[in-house]
Order: sequence, then structure tokens, then C-alpha cells
Amino acid sequence: MSSGKHAPTGPLRRRLPGGRTAALALVVGLALLAGCGKSKDKPASQTAAKVNKEEITVHQINFMLQQQGRAIPPAQAASASHQVLERLIDQELALQKAQDLKLDRDSRVIQQLEAARRDVIAHAYVESVSSGAQRPTAEEIKAYYEGHPELFKQRRVYNFQELLIEAKPEQIPALQAKLGEAKDLSDFTAYLRTADYKFASKQAIRAAEQLPLNAVGRIAQMKDGQGTLTPVTGGAQVVWLVQSRAQPVEEAQATPAIDRYLLNERKRKLVEDNLKALRLSARIQYVGDYAAGALADPALAAVPASALAFTSITEPNASSSPLAAEPAVEVEPSAPVTAASSPAAGTVEKGIKGLK
Repeated sequence: MSSGKHAPTGPLRRRLPGGRTAALALVVGLALLAGCGKSKDKPASQTAAKVNKEEITVHQINFMLQQQGRAIPPAQAASASHQVLERLIDQELALQKAQDLKLDRDSRVIQQLEAARRDVIAHAYVESVSSGAQRPTAEEIKAYYEGHPELFKQRRVYNFQELLIEAKPEQIPALQAKLGEAKDLSDFTAYLRTADYKFASKQAIRAAEQLPLNAVGRIAQMKDGQGTLTPVTGGAQVVWLVQSRAQPVEEAQATPAIDRYLLNERKRKLVEDNLKALRLSARIQYVGDYAAGALADPALAAVPASALAFTSITEPNASSSPLAAEPAVEVEPSAPVTAASSPAAGTVEKGIKGLK
């Protein structure tokens, strides 16, 4: 099958969502799997299917299975391979039609491919840097466990009622005072209605490790029936602790999660320090409108999290929660509770803070 200068070969994802995910999928699916072209001389045993004149190989199937980031039980391996093959067939059909329509030469597609190529190569470098991180010692893991009782020894599951209140900055002190005087949450919400405040309310059940890092210690000190107010853009957020219960985690149970968390933190630090050093050694010149806001001293330029979007370093089977700040440990609920009080299987750690 012929192609133009920019015409990719290989399978194309069935869906083509916009943004970096689609671009990365294209590069992985097209560039990595197809390479520089399909050999006509490869052994027939490596061919899983033929789509018109093009072949889909066993190597492509195995590669896609590896990208799922989870171990597939042997009993499900054959079924999973067949499912991947069917997706690759759909991709190949879409690719062939796209090439017929010359969509592979569209400027937006070419830009996505180039952006994804940069992502893949830069990510490979980041992975090579982070691979130098040393695993924490048993003493370091124990010190972390002992130093964060609110996450382990004194871990609690919280039932919150959250209020988001529309207010002007000058109204915040009065709201804070009324919250302190309120007998209960109903008393405070009655005041809000009487004073004609607009507010939204929702209930949430969260374990300690599901709270923002800067709030864990403060909330751990709260007692049932207490509330806190935090100014936010456009008003204030009130968090009322309706009820809580203890659900401690033993050191042996917490050790694997702490080990992964500390290792990921070291990887993050290695990457951050490396990129800062690269900035210092490079000659970076801002041009045009971007020159006005640029820092004169590159040593002062912090590496923003957005610039590290390609550096997410997580171990297989890790899943992230937007509220996560600390390592989550799988625990057995001591009583029937809603999902948030018992971290779901697979949420063993929360990845690397700041690399999202």
C-alpha cells in the first residue's frame, strides 16, 4: 500500500478523540507498531490477520496487550488477544479509508503526529532518568508510617456535608463568625437562607488518603459536628464533619503502598531536578509576546506541572483520584459503608503529585 511523505502505516484507533491522547495513540499505533513499513517477507506464523493487502501481526497484538498496564490471567489471554485483534482490524480499515481520502496529509493530523512523536521520545528520556531512583529502605518506610498517623494508625473515614456559597470577599468574615456560632449545620443553612445567600450542598464520604494533602492534618483534628470555612473564588466553601469513624491501617498492610509512594516521589524529584539542570545549561530565548513575561534568570524558572504532562511515572495497575494526595492502602471495611470509605481494588497508590 503506497503512502505519501507523511502517510503513516499500521493500525489507527477506532476513535479519534482530539488532544494529546489521540495524538499519542496515533504515534503508538502507527509509528511504533507499523515502523517504517510492513515487510512482505516475515514468516506467516507472525501474521494474525490480513486486511485487504495489509497484515496485522502477533507482535502488534502483544504490544497493545502490554499497553493495558495490567496482568492478564492465562485463562483470559486468548480471549483478550482476539479482542485486541478485532480492534486492530477496525483500526486498519479506518486507516486505509483515511489514506484513500488523504486525511493523513491533513495539517492537523500531521501536527498531532509530530506532537505525539515529541511526547513519546521525551517520555522515553524521562523514564530513563527516573529509573535511577532508589527504592526506600525499610527504615524510611517505617519512619513515614510513624510520621503520618492520620493516614495509618489514626486513619479515619469522614462523612462530610459540603456547602459552596456565593459571597463577596467582604462577606467572608461574617460567614465565618456565623459558622462558629451555629449549633449544627441546619442552623447555619437556615441563616444562609434568611440572609438570601445562594449556595449548593452535597454529601461526600472520604477516607483520609482521599483528602488534599494540605487539609489532612487539619481535618484529622476536627470532631464530629464541627465545620470549617475556606474562601474560594466567588465565595466560600464550608466543610461540615457530620460523622467519622476510625479505620486504622497496620504497618504491614501499609508498607507496599508507602514503598511505591516514596519511590514515585524520588522519581518525580529526579525528573524535576534534571529538567531544571537542562534549563540552566540551555540557551532559551523568548520571542515576541512571550518575551514580556519571561524570567530573566532561568534558575528561577520552576518547572510547571503542565510542562511535565508527559512525565507521568506510575507503576502498572496504579489508578489515580483527583482528590488523592497520599498513598492509599487497600483495607477491609469494618462496617457497610459507601465506596469512598474503602479504597477500591487497584488504588494502591496515587502516583506522583504534580505530574498530571
